[in-house]
Amino acid sequence: MSYKSLKDYIAKLQKQGELIEIHEKVNTELEITEIADRFSKQDAAHNKALLFTNTGTQFPVFINSFGSERRMAMALSATDLDEPRRRIDALFSQVMSPKESLWDKLKMLPLLSELNTWMPKKIRGKAACQECMQHNPNLNDLPILKCWQHDGGKFITLPMVITQHPTLGTRNVGMYRMQVVNQNTTAMHWHTHKTGANHYEAYKKLGQKMPVAVALGGDPAHTFSATAPLPENIDEFMLSGFLRQRHVELVKCVTNDLYVPADADFIIEGYVDPTEEKFLEGPFGDHTGFYSLPDYYPLFHVTCITHKKNAIYPATIVGIPPMEDAWIGKATERIFLAPIRLLMVPEMIDYAMPFEGVAHNLVIVKIRKTFAGQAFKVMNTLWGAGQMMFNKCLIVVDENCDIHNPQEIVNAVLRNCAIATDVLITKGPLDVLDHAAPQTGFGSKIGFDATDKTLENPTTSLASTTSPASTTSLASTTSLARICNPCVSSQSHGLQIRASDSASNGNSYTLAAHDIATPFSEICAQKPSTNFTIIHDNALESTDFATIVWHVLNNIDPQNDCKIVDNSHIIIDGRTKIQGVAPREWPTPVVSNAETIAAVDALWSKAFSIPCLPSPSLKYQKLVYVDSAWFVKK
Repeated sequence: MSYKSLKDYIAKLQKQGELIEIHEKVNTELEITEIADRFSKQDAAHNKALLFTNTGTQFPVFINSFGSERRMAMALSATDLDEPRRRIDALFSQVMSPKESLWDKLKMLPLLSELNTWMPKKIRGKAACQECMQHNPNLNDLPILKCWQHDGGKFITLPMVITQHPTLGTRNVGMYRMQVVNQNTTAMHWHTHKTGANHYEAYKKLGQKMPVAVALGGDPAHTFSATAPLPENIDEFMLSGFLRQRHVELVKCVTNDLYVPADADFIIEGYVDPTEEKFLEGPFGDHTGFYSLPDYYPLFHVTCITHKKNAIYPATIVGIPPMEDAWIGKATERIFLAPIRLLMVPEMIDYAMPFEGVAHNLVIVKIRKTFAGQAFKVMNTLWGAGQMMFNKCLIVVDENCDIHNPQEIVNAVLRNCAIATDVLITKGPLDVLDHAAPQTGFGSKIGFDATDKTLENPTTSLASTTSPASTTSLASTTSLARICNPCVSSQSHGLQIRASDSASNGNSYTLAAHDIATPFSEICAQKPSTNFTIIHDNALESTDFATIVWHVLNNIDPQNDCKIVDNSHIIIDGRTKIQGVAPREWPTPVVSNAETIAAVDALWSKAFSIPCLPSPSLKYQKLVYVDSAWFVKK
């Protein structure tokens, strides 16, 4: 069942015990972020959506709305995250089945009628999103957050940015963060690979200003659809219509000809001038858990702001996982399994994107294997498919492997992956936010064929005749966080994970250690004692496997940081690389500062009836070696 408004969704969350209202005054600069981070990293029983009603403006802030499996399903009007996939499976089965008789063809008519209900529908006149109008727009009237200490300013973090191709007429709804420059100007952070950027280039060729509209709020299905990895010719509002099983009503903007969701809470209208000099946007604490560093992006000029009378401002924060965006990614993973499998990789049974992989750094794929080399076929297909092209590390396993059980994934790699023949390092596009890539948006990828080879060649030896001794059942099915300690000990069967032997002070880096005292080449020259060796910063706890996975995957460019030795060992250097070692400026992890943590601790008893939740940043502060968004090269 679809929602009439964002307020309607909030009411359902409140009824289901999924919402906490905070009436105490909370600063939109840093403090809301710190509180939301504390809740987003709790278990399901304590992880709640938050509605801040006292923001210093007339508008409440709604955050962490998608931040659990249950809320993500509720946002999509689904019973669980697999329900939309099951509907897509049934749809594809009906459409692709042979139609031999007239009756078979007539049975398609109800489907055509259903498809029509998903298509967006334009309405006349004014809509709820236009009840109040600002023709002299002032973004300072909105409770826009400054999320993290070293952010370049305040950012609109949950916008649906609506553009239209100037000649083709196709619409795009994308989610691109927007840094506030002044009261009527923001930056527009669309990456090179995104459709919004393609539309911008098309207007640039024509020498025309580009109309842009930004919607905030409304049915949460709209917001999710703006994040979805759809092909350019698929309208995101059609996906929203499919999810909510009811068309999206669109109304014409006041100052341009774009159409926007009638149920949105806010509409920010304006334009981008492609002839104008770009703005140095950032830094920004990003979903990788690191700051994305300053870069040049177009300016968006606001011509009008409209909103509902009782509008609610939706926001999100991103940073070290898990956070709200991890569940948006989980929904994407579930929903798009069907089209990926049916249209591109028919042998794929399932896939998983663990939270520590921040969507694009790690994908586990389960296949039904029937021929030799099939895992490499799957790797190359996925690396050439849509936003999967941004993936950096891909592991392919057999159909009997539980890809939601980290223990089984590790076992499959150690048992079936021979270093000489089953590891593939190649080049391709990467996410623009990948700071370890030698150049922005381009670098290397690594794939591991962890499928059984015995059926291909019965005489083939297994990669490892022993596997980790412990087979303890894991509590989490969505995270690598709780893998048992024997799998990561220094003498684990076939796998060694150890700290860098850089100069250090106890378990913490000193400034002198930032040049990585022991070069990677010297480490590789040593005789490895295991098939797989992963080297990490010695500021990390050796038993904190979740943080190691997240940190290492962010810090590797496989071609330069993964070294195969004697065709039987692979050494992976996942350390922080700075002062001449890093190919580019190297960012720091995203954490709250001590002052913000103390301020939230002080107001907690006034704002909440539950015991004070500890700050997650306390765990990660040891990884922040300099008080800056990035290391400045000397």
